[in-house]
Amino acid sequence: MDASTTEANDIHSHHKRLLQPLREALYNFTPETVQQQLTEIFSENAVVHLCYPFEDLTGATDLYEQALQPLHAAWPDLERRDTIVIAGTTEHGGHWVGCCGFYSGTFLNPWLDIPPTGHVVSMRFHEFYQFENDRVVQMQALWDIPEVMMQAKAWPLAPSLGREWQVPGPATQDGLQINSHDKAQSQASYQHVIAMLDALKKHPSQGGPEVMEPKKYWHPKMNWYGPAGIGTGRGVAGFRHWHQIPFLNAMPDRGQYPEEVSYHFFGDGQYVGVTGWPNMAQTLTDDGWLGIAASGKKITLRSLDFWRLESGLIRENWVLVDLLSVYKQLGIDVFARLREFNKARNMGPIVLPPENYG
Repeated sequence: MDASTTEANDIHSHHKRLLQPLREALYNFTPETVQQQLTEIFSENAVVHLCYPFEDLTGATDLYEQALQPLHAAWPDLERRDTIVIAGTTEHGGHWVGCCGFYSGTFLNPWLDIPPTGHVVSMRFHEFYQFENDRVVQMQALWDIPEVMMQAKAWPLAPSLGREWQVPGPATQDGLQINSHDKAQSQASYQHVIAMLDALKKHPSQGGPEVMEPKKYWHPKMNWYGPAGIGTGRGVAGFRHWHQIPFLNAMPDRGQYPEEVSYHFFGDGQYVGVTGWPNMAQTLTDDGWLGIAASGKKITLRSLDFWRLESGLIRENWVLVDLLSVYKQLGIDVFARLREFNKARNMGPIVLPPENYG
């Protein structure tokens, strides 16, 4: 079977190729080309779910004018780099493409009241696109805005427990899954992640950490790449100490409200992705997580994740959580504190004189 026939029978490779011109336009960012590609691939009334403070938008024009255009104004040499691109069909029958990577550029003008630095800055993204009839009908996306605040030395809240750094792409350097879709391997990867998550939910309601059977699912050298504000943990011990223990101590009813959340899981070779808006609901009954006092309030979380399997075990897990939305639900205005934190700093544009090399 030749390549064209394979792609014709592989809807997932087809959707990744449909998205490729937009990805290239965002890498070589010019306003005209980006707007053109957005208009060509998004349906007129596409639902766009972005992280706080952008929230829900409609269609390509809103996405560009309210999110991408202001980011480009702040980072005039803006570019996007993808490290993972996967696609698949979810348990509900939807066709999705998931992209992981970072936006980067020189931070010359304020953005979301974050002061410019005059230096290169990067911001992780997880973006998921749902396709119908060759058009994007829904987008769910998280941008790691707290990461930008930290690079500007303007993060106004509690320090992270985990390691803050520029999170790498896959160790195997094979995250751009542009080859034909391996259905059997994709399904096996999907089933492994689902089984792992089912085991995670058993703790603490059904027993101690042993009920999660970590050795059955996780590679001994796994990395859990959490969002800025939580950070990275190395190995199961790092995951437990720097994320899971404080997370479950604060919200032990995790996973108990399936009727209030939605999931869209799919596999692509050794990779698995999940998106949902929201996909977690739980109650903050104790302290210890993100420095937040217990409020007794139920919150929802948007967590968009990617996993990479190696030798049948999960070796890397990229996780973004809309922490700014969590703070908002709890009555904490991160941006108000950001403005107070930085009101003595120069919020004007930074001009770097061009060098003349003849």
